[in-house]
Amino acid sequence: MSVIAEARLRDGTRALIWPLLPSDREAVRERYETLSAETREHRFLASVPHLTDAMLDHLVDEVDGIDHVALALVVLDDDNVGGPVGVARMIRYRDQPEAADVAVTVDDAWQDRGVATALLAELLRARRAGVVQVLTTVAADNEASLAMLRRLGRNTVTPAGNNRLDVVVDLPDVPPGPDRSEDVGP
Repeated sequence: MSVIAEARLRDGTRALIWPLLPSDREAVRERYETLSAETREHRFLASVPHLTDAMLDHLVDEVDGIDHVALALVVLDDDNVGGPVGVARMIRYRDQPEAADVAVTVDDAWQDRGVATALLAELLRARRAGVVQVLTTVAADNEASLAMLRRLGRNTVTPAGNNRLDVVVDLPDVPPGPDRSEDVGP
């Protein structure tokens, strides 16, 4: 497993960020079971009590590190033993290769501590060259996600019905990294 970055959360907690791997499938399933109903609903904009195998196929097995990037943040204790507390992903739209959806899920006990901020910083650095916008839909009452999206770049927010908002974020330029593809085709 290759660590992408080390991070310090707002409270000084040490963390590592690395790519989500197929071997993380059961860990993703288990961590999801510990989330509150509100966190689950905010993640999927619907009541999803359990992740199905088909959902796990998409969330874990379809991660390719190019068009579907997923990163995990693992907090470390004083003995350097860690546990995952958040996952962020960016999935490029096939029909709009300059745009991607973004989703971040953080364990309830770790919310408001900078997990999403740390994950998103690395996710933006890891994004496919040519991805210049985030197009996503969030629950209108999800202030944490709306604040997170505002920090990413200039926003346009429009009502989408059903207590949802469509958000467009114009992303800042990020210099290409050594492992980022310059190809923006599907």
